[in-house]
Amino acid sequence: MSEFLPRIVALVKNGEILVSRHGFRELAADGILLDDVIAALADAIVVEEYPDYAKGPCVLVLGHDGTGKPIHVLCGIAKGRETPAVLITAYRPQPERWSADFLKRVKP
Repeated sequence: MSEFLPRIVALVKNGEILVSRHGFRELAADGILLDDVIAALADAIVVEEYPDYAKGPCVLVLGHDGTGKPIHVLCGIAKGRETPAVLITAYRPQPERWSADFLKRVKP
């Protein structure tokens, strides 16, 4: 289990979340509500972790929106910071690029 995801969830619960410009664009492009992303984080499943990412640690998780559709959410914390959680992007995973459960990338 991820040790990083609970930190993200705790920050989001405390309202300590920042949405990147890219994140806002992707939410709008895929018709995802920020409230759905926030709710999905509480029960999210880790897909991939990037603890050594140059801009700071981040984690890709699978959650579901209010209608039950899958969404992938990439959140992190800026390098050298403790807060806020940053929503880097969120999108609807394309079935042809992911396993049936949306947890594993399909190799081309």
